[in-house]
Amino acid sequence: MNIALESPNQPDVRQLIEDLDAYQVPLYPVESHHGVDISVLEQPNVLFAVVRSADGVAVACGAIVLEAEYGELKRMYTRPEQRGQGLARRLLAFLETQAQQRGCQAFALETGYLQTDAINLYQRCGYALCGPFGAYLEDPNSVFMRKTISPTPV
Repeated sequence: MNIALESPNQPDVRQLIEDLDAYQVPLYPVESHHGVDISVLEQPNVLFAVVRSADGVAVACGAIVLEAEYGELKRMYTRPEQRGQGLARRLLAFLETQAQQRGCQAFALETGYLQTDAINLYQRCGYALCGPFGAYLEDPNSVFMRKTISPTPV
């Protein structure tokens, strides 16, 4: 498996995002869906990473939107048949490292309360529950999490 920063605007990557939406959208009311589209993911302040299999197939993706005070994790998704191999953990670590190299020391995310596998992954990776951040409002369908990384010594 290879993880690299790539454009989200590729047919196989767009398919990953469509698969994520097909899974999430029916679970929550419209007002609780906080996904972002390709145009947002293509902005200069976004780090978008893709995990590709040995034969080049996109099997997972995720992004960090770099804000002034934190990086917000968005659009994390691993194809169901690829789960259980540690890909999401490796993808998350890759994104955090890329963001940290750009000066980001704090991370935040919003996910749905029904995404228990994702919540458990984030907790295992050092994320803790918190309240809404940025433009988010309190929402019974949302789980908010944060993580702070100590600066690396020079």
